[in-house]
Amino acid sequence: MQNVIIVINPGSTSTKMALFEGSQCLFLETVSHPAEELAAYDNVADQFELRTANIDAWLSAHGIDTMKVVAVAGRGARLRPLESGVYGINEKMLEDLRTMRYSNHAGNLGALIADHLGKRYGVPAVIVDPITVDDFTDYARASGIPDFPRVCRSHALNIREVSRRQADKLGRPLTECRFVVVHLGGGISVVAVSVKKIVEVNDALLGMGPFSTERAGALPIGSLIDLACSGKYTQKELVNRLSRESGLKGYLGESDLRRIEKMIDDGDDKAAMYFGAMVYQIAKEVGAYASALKGKIDAVIITGGMAKSEKLISELTGYISYLADLVVIPGEFEMEALAAGAQRVVEETETPKVY
Repeated sequence: MQNVIIVINPGSTSTKMALFEGSQCLFLETVSHPAEELAAYDNVADQFELRTANIDAWLSAHGIDTMKVVAVAGRGARLRPLESGVYGINEKMLEDLRTMRYSNHAGNLGALIADHLGKRYGVPAVIVDPITVDDFTDYARASGIPDFPRVCRSHALNIREVSRRQADKLGRPLTECRFVVVHLGGGISVVAVSVKKIVEVNDALLGMGPFSTERAGALPIGSLIDLACSGKYTQKELVNRLSRESGLKGYLGESDLRRIEKMIDDGDDKAAMYFGAMVYQIAKEVGAYASALKGKIDAVIITGGMAKSEKLISELTGYISYLADLVVIPGEFEMEALAAGAQRVVEETETPKVY
């Protein structure tokens, strides 16, 4: 009988599900949910029964009754600031998710569904490195305005997973490594990883750092004040513009990097200019975070979906190769990271933290 870990990763319009045996993914599937079906739910947590029904059908189809479930891992949502690591799911966490205390995000379902399945099979249910992993120093938290402390928010799950992988390649524990890690997705996280912890990050949603395919990144404060006070936008509309309609999409009307590269290949000078500007801003941020580690870094790790772009990596290398070895680990490894965290709990090499 196979010992398996169930991994659940809810997205805004889909649910990723996987069965792992140790580090091996046996089955992986993404189920899409029609937007009109989800629109009926104001609180994402209320989608629990809908999503669970899909998961149950998928588990049954893959013969879960013939396997031994040893743990369940769910995607960690926005919670209160937390140390990195694996967390057991408890009633306090579930209550914060059901009541949308920190967000109304699809990730809230990760722990809710994992807890349900964990109780069904009588096994540990955990989340791993949620979005709000916070290992900031006091220096990193200061923003310049007492009212607005900087927020530690990143693609923590994937960033810590690729950091572990690179530490393994170096033959050293992660507690002895120092990396600058760049997650290139719809948002761009640039982080400083020191002695296992994310000690500095730009906050890829509405923080600082480079603009991305859709997000604005750092902005001139005076112009932002003028825009916010112009009366042209509600708060919700302004947030949407800065997080979904800015960056390359704002400049070019396009956010698909493959199409933008095709535009460049076809001689579009405007596309080439703003693509280059994005790379330039990423490079500046990498340099800043190398400085935060006093230049003592073992590697610069590039990951995420855009890391598959040879053009982007080539241009970025020209700016930052002098800093340290450049390691490219394209794609994202969220499902593997969730399974690995649960496996460490099963093997008792890591004790789940209490929320």
